[in-house]
Amino acid sequence: MSKGPIDGVKVISLKRIADERGTIYHMLRSSDEHFKKFGEIYFSKVYKDAVKGWHTHNTITLNYCCVVGMIKLVLFDSRKKSASYGNIMEIFMGDDNYCLAQIPIGVTNGHKGISDWSLLASCPDLPHDQLPKNEMERIDPHHNDIPYKWDRIDN
Repeated sequence: MSKGPIDGVKVISLKRIADERGTIYHMLRSSDEHFKKFGEIYFSKVYKDAVKGWHTHNTITLNYCCVVGMIKLVLFDSRKKSASYGNIMEIFMGDDNYCLAQIPIGVTNGHKGISDWSLLASCPDLPHDQLPKNEMERIDPHHNDIPYKWDRIDN
């Protein structure tokens, strides 16, 4: 397994504005340099140690942001013509690292809850219900050819 950056993946630190009333969490604005277009936004609740993935999209760019708790987002560059083909990238995101991960077409991804529960916001650039049925490939998270184990590592 080769850990390292993946071509086209962007990790953008996000702004939080807090005052005595609470906190505003920014995610994605149409004026952001990395904004492509709006497709839809939905939220996924993730329980501790639950693994959601793997999956690969063939036509959409994903924008992920963990707004509650912490997740481990894992990316695998499955694009054979990519300079970073075969690389694995881990992004710990949420309360301790409030950021947006932009995942390009063809990069395989999955995530694991590391808090009691987490809330992941997903804002793809196209709505899922307007995509062809073969747009996304689902891959078993534990039995596959991806050189990654979801186990926690304590060193």
